[in-house]
Amino acid sequence: MKKVIGVSTQALYNKSLTLALHKISQLKIDFIEIVNEGYHTLNRHNYKVHMNFLEEAKLKNIIHAPFSDVNIGSLNEKVRRISLELLFETFEIAHEMGSALVVIHPGHHSPLSSRFPKAYEKVQKRSLEEISKISQKIGITVALENMPSYPILDGQTPERIKELIDGTEILVTFDIGHLNTVNAQFDKFIELLEDRIIYTHLSDNHGANDSHLALGEGNIPWKTLLTQLKDIPMSLEVKTFEDILKSLEFLNKMTRGV
Repeated sequence: MKKVIGVSTQALYNKSLTLALHKISQLKIDFIEIVNEGYHTLNRHNYKVHMNFLEEAKLKNIIHAPFSDVNIGSLNEKVRRISLELLFETFEIAHEMGSALVVIHPGHHSPLSSRFPKAYEKVQKRSLEEISKISQKIGITVALENMPSYPILDGQTPERIKELIDGTEILVTFDIGHLNTVNAQFDKFIELLEDRIIYTHLSDNHGANDSHLALGEGNIPWKTLLTQLKDIPMSLEVKTFEDILKSLEFLNKMTRGV
């Protein structure tokens, strides 16, 4: 079975979005994931140019919503509102671009929310419920991504992701590299969230940190995982363009017969 494979623009984060899309479009892939921040920010003034390019290249797109300096779990209501507005603007642009889905991060802890965990839980849940409501109104699919091991980050375990999306229409982006830094409980993640996993991020590491290595350069059991997730679209989220090429070659060999 042919897998649906994409590439994230993250590997070319220091280049313009125009250059990144052009370079990635030369590869034999099915879609491009645009990380909507920095040099790759999409807005009302530039999205049509990039949309037209992708249409001419016959490539679909997925958009990763902004996450730097964004916190939907902030106890500062002004920060929370601005964070949500950035996401909602992304949803609208994604809808215009015919994006398959938008990837979002959960909120994260701060010195203040660490002192008031109950308030943080209410705010985080309220934000996710609002995101679910607005995304449905706009007509775009949203998928919450699990986070790597890091003290302030929320949504690291499958149990926590399940808890966060409970009662919403939000689906799940399974970041395999992230989970490898937490507990490597891949089977449990798939078992608990199988009906909500719509998308996967692929990168490798050795478990100690989220190093975004090329596939095959860490200790993740790719053969097993690729078999288990055979019907789920997958995107390479590695550090360099050279790592994209290595990873595509790795996937090519690994998925033969899967």
